[in-house]
Amino acid sequence: MLRRLRSRKISSVAMLVLVICFTVGSVRSFGQTIMTSAPQLLTDPFLQLPTETSVRVVWFTEFAGVNHTVTSGENLKQTTKANTTKLSRTREDQHSRVANQTQDGQVYQKPVQRDIWRHEAEVTGLTPLRVNYRVTSVREDGEIVNSDVFTLAATPKPDTPLKILLTSDHQLKPMTAANLQKVVERVGRVDGVWFAGDLVNVSDRASEWFDDNSGGALFPGLQGRAKYAITHDDVKTTYTGGQIIQYAPMFTCIGNHEVMGRFGRMGSLNDEFDDTIPRAVAQRIYQDKSLIDNSFNTNTYEEIFSLPKSKEGGKRYYAVSFGDVRLVVLYATNMWRTPSLNEKRKGRYREAENDLNNPENWGYGQLIYEPITKGSQQYNWLNAELNSPEFKQAKYKVVMFHHPPHTLGDNIVPAYTEPVQIIERDGNNIKAVRYEYPKDADYINRDVVPLLETADVQLVFYGHSHLWNRFVSPSGMHFLETSNVGNTYGAAWGDRKREVPIGYQEDYVKLGDPNGLEPIVPTIAPLLGDDGKPMPYIASNYITVFSIFDTGTGTISSYRFDTRKPDSKVLKFDEFKLK
Repeated sequence: MLRRLRSRKISSVAMLVLVICFTVGSVRSFGQTIMTSAPQLLTDPFLQLPTETSVRVVWFTEFAGVNHTVTSGENLKQTTKANTTKLSRTREDQHSRVANQTQDGQVYQKPVQRDIWRHEAEVTGLTPLRVNYRVTSVREDGEIVNSDVFTLAATPKPDTPLKILLTSDHQLKPMTAANLQKVVERVGRVDGVWFAGDLVNVSDRASEWFDDNSGGALFPGLQGRAKYAITHDDVKTTYTGGQIIQYAPMFTCIGNHEVMGRFGRMGSLNDEFDDTIPRAVAQRIYQDKSLIDNSFNTNTYEEIFSLPKSKEGGKRYYAVSFGDVRLVVLYATNMWRTPSLNEKRKGRYREAENDLNNPENWGYGQLIYEPITKGSQQYNWLNAELNSPEFKQAKYKVVMFHHPPHTLGDNIVPAYTEPVQIIERDGNNIKAVRYEYPKDADYINRDVVPLLETADVQLVFYGHSHLWNRFVSPSGMHFLETSNVGNTYGAAWGDRKREVPIGYQEDYVKLGDPNGLEPIVPTIAPLLGDDGKPMPYIASNYITVFSIFDTGTGTISSYRFDTRKPDSKVLKFDEFKLK
């Protein structure tokens, strides 16, 4: 069901009375509103940060407004006033696809600030039983805009069976709306969403979150308001996504696409996203200037979401209890650089030839944003969390981050470690700048995974390579990547090999999982390869995948849907159970 928005205009005197009434908690005496096409909320409300007695309700508008509230409970009698903040870095640029801009540069020729306001109300006095809620925003000119009515609840108690959607890497990809629509059609309403990073492509581009012309922006897909058309054999099918986060809280982690580079230095948001340098380099180049503005930042991501916080990492890494699950979320991602050795591009293995004598423009390889090596602040926090009573007493122990510890995808190569810079000189002239990544220094597999094994973690969930595959360690710890929503990079399996450099010091792995595990063939209905044998992965631009964690049974089920056959059924193709 698509969102219906209601609005009406009142006189300035009536508006003042209305604001007062909102403040004291009553708007019902003003009667029914009438349907109009404008103004609108920029998003439906969605749920964040549930506790034992409360939950946050968040929504966005393109007007500051004079009053924003949530009404909830029986007959919507309880009124909660929202706090309003303005997003500081949301912009559009020449590459945006928004409103009247359908091609590059039609409206915007450079990054331009887009004013967007965020509203958040904490609804309190709750129990795990669901109650109705609705949000209302009042514009400066007196227009009143309501959302539809949805339901909310406090965080579920232990022993409550839950269905949790596991997803990642939406990034406006072609099958995202179809994927989310099929979640609702096949599973019904889920109780929570775990999102393993890469929500959008360019974090500061507002339309990618809210209203990209493709119909594939993040919030429309997760709220059933998308309009993404897929055409096969001259048959056009438009998918709307699913109403999911209006009812279910979402917990996210940072992927490489949530990180922006140096602020305001480049002529487009695409280039700004790519313009990241290590903090230490920024300190050396910019000295007393802001390290965040002059290296990399997650400002927009952190402004958009209300998430649990750790003392050490804030929203960037945290842990939360949700029903029978203790979910630990890490900040484990690095800057994606092209594997190409094209001399004109700064890549993961080399710098661009034209920038060799201009270190300020170097990319510094696939730099790691947040240290996680043994002895780092994040590693020490993780170690303490794994030894906490909340973690040890949880029935299910799950760790989520973005970068894969095991995968058939391309993005696991090279190793997750700091780039080793090698500068080749001819006298005072730089001939080449190359980067190596020692495999035995992979921080995730050398330092983090053994810690998780010792702590009896049952599931490690991640994304990044745009496919579905899973693995099991000898101890029985499961690894799941379920991120296939379109634009897959394929799998390093059979005849298809990763693009790796020749003649470098390291032996970069072309096929299979570089960290030594064999992929698990789906247990129910695997796809068959050209040789007729079952394939241990799905990497398709036509078949989309989602996974559901049923905490009542401890079962994780994966489903696939073929967008070439819009009338076909969603098929469960894999299932496994956590011990």
